[in-house]
Amino acid sequence: MSTYSRHLSPALAFGVAAAGIGLFSIMDAFMKSLVLVMGVYNALLWRTGTSVIISGVAWRLSGAVRPSGRVARLHLLRGSITAAMALLFFWGLARVPMAQAIALTYIAPILALLLGAVLLGERVGVRVVGASFGALGGVAVILLGQRSAAPGPDALAGALAILASAALYAVNLVVARVQAQAAGPAEIAFVQSAIVTAILLLAAPWLLALPPLSEWWKIVAGACLATASLFLLAWAYAHGETGYLATTEYTSFVYAAVLGWAVFGESVAATTLAGAAIIVAACLYAARRRDIAQAAMEAAA
Repeated sequence: MSTYSRHLSPALAFGVAAAGIGLFSIMDAFMKSLVLVMGVYNALLWRTGTSVIISGVAWRLSGAVRPSGRVARLHLLRGSITAAMALLFFWGLARVPMAQAIALTYIAPILALLLGAVLLGERVGVRVVGASFGALGGVAVILLGQRSAAPGPDALAGALAILASAALYAVNLVVARVQAQAAGPAEIAFVQSAIVTAILLLAAPWLLALPPLSEWWKIVAGACLATASLFLLAWAYAHGETGYLATTEYTSFVYAAVLGWAVFGESVAATTLAGAAIIVAACLYAARRRDIAQAAMEAAA
């Protein structure tokens, strides 16, 4: 068994995963700004291309080893899923407020719980299931409060794209768990970025355009944030169960609400804040799950 599959403290894995989600949320704000200027294809291509350079250096310094055939297939599978998932999500993100976009993605952890149990044989305790449905209740409060908001012309299409992305993300979470058992964080960050970039380059003859000079700092910042997030999430998923760590996804709403308001002037309603409080409470409740901690200690023994 790979050294990356050793179980440490579940609370530590939860905290690292939450930090990874936080960095990804900040990256989302950079990407929304880039998509509004450059379109989703070029924003994603140039960001992932820059990530290849950054993560490639990190992988080399960590002692890069050529992955086996099985691991390479896992990389290809996750990279392909990520490419489709990212295109759908960032296209939708440019058309709906950040907080609403993130709220729609919260179907993913619930699907990941079910997929983790069915495909990986992971235990899904009552506490995690209850916390997940509690968090969905928070999302429902948010969406009910936004019913009276005036949507943009492409808001429905954007919402549907985000829902499709969330379904792919649920599969991605499960693949990430399997992948993290067989490869290190540096390898995962580099190879995933390289595969996504290679897939996007297939459309370069028709869609590729150079970014404006004024946008390059956002591309580099987004690439650094995405790479750091992949490192943290890869480490976390190597040391914790998919269903347990999937609940950290709910913390992204808090980041999205704050960033949407501060960067894009998107208002945050009282119902949005109430829903966020419910979500955070549910995540804290899930983080106290003792049967996972007991299972980890038994595995270590």
